Amino acid sequence: MSDENNQPLNNDEDIHQHEHHRHHHHRHHRRHRGWKIFWSIVGALVLVALFFAGMAWHNLKSTTDDMYSNAGATKSRDAQKVLEQKKPVSILLLGTDTGALGRDYKGRTDTMMIMTLNPKTKTTTIVSLPRDMKVNLPDYPQYSPAKINAAYTYGGVKESINTIQEHFDIPIDYYVLVNMGGLEKAINQVGGVDVKSPLTFDYEGYSFEKGETYHMNGKKALAFSRMRYDDPEGDYGRQSRQRLVIMALLKKSISYKTVLNRSFLRSVSDSSQTDLTFDDMMRLAQSYRDTNENIVQDHAQGRGQNEGGQAFEVVPTSEQQRITNLLQNSLKN
Repeated sequence: MSDENNQPLNNDEDIHQHEHHRHHHHRHHRRHRGWKIFWSIVGALVLVALFFAGMAWHNLKSTTDDMYSNAGATKSRDAQKVLEQKKPVSILLLGTDTGALGRDYKGRTDTMMIMTLNPKTKTTTIVSLPRDMKVNLPDYPQYSPAKINAAYTYGGVKESINTIQEHFDIPIDYYVLVNMGGLEKAINQVGGVDVKSPLTFDYEGYSFEKGETYHMNGKKALAFSRMRYDDPEGDYGRQSRQRLVIMALLKKSISYKTVLNRSFLRSVSDSSQTDLTFDDMMRLAQSYRDTNENIVQDHAQGRGQNEGGQAFEVVPTSEQQRITNLLQNSLKN
């Protein structure tokens, strides 16, 4: 008997060693082939996973692309650099009555809020503006003076941004326009919001008690934030309740989980508009998610005045300056 090299096998020990080597070689060969098959399967699964992840990412980006709309306003600074350098950023929140209660006309901006996010101080500042605030529209002097919510009617988001930048001397980096139908969907998508009622009232079939915290779905939250005439503070009280709802929603939605939630984005994409790109949203979710640790809420206080048959809220120069100082300080790095 000879081994694989044609050398004779002289005794039982040589034969035994040869058989052991041959079986060990075969086992090693089978194990090696097994690992190759294993890693081939793993590689195929990784490729499949990457494919579906890529498709999901593409779908998410497509959804946010549907929401994107450049306002065309003259920005006073480079908003992209602000986000890239993780500096405090400002966002104009606009709420229209379009999309709620069957309305589908353009309407006016019933809600106008300036929000700043400061990652260094971990603070969100949100300031409401009276919708009847008396202003001069920069690009529509023929319709001035006008109520600030008319800026959207005449010149869309562009005029809203230009008007606020001029009157308050602050940069508006981005905007988010949401109709009331979109707000309702967004609240439902995050599983509702928890809000403490500042007063007792009944509205649209819902009852609220002062000091009580309620878990609200979208419909209940809209009713809570819409009531105006039974509030002793009138529209200012309504603004306060709107801020409570918006902040409750932001606390649950400024995260990777929400930005990457396609059903959330799809639910609001047909009723929202923004100049935030998908990459911008990702940066906000990554670098600004701690800004809701501290919340500063305020509003520009005016006084009622009738002029030419119109009821305005006149915000004194000193009050405008106070709001300007507040917002400028919130944007300091």
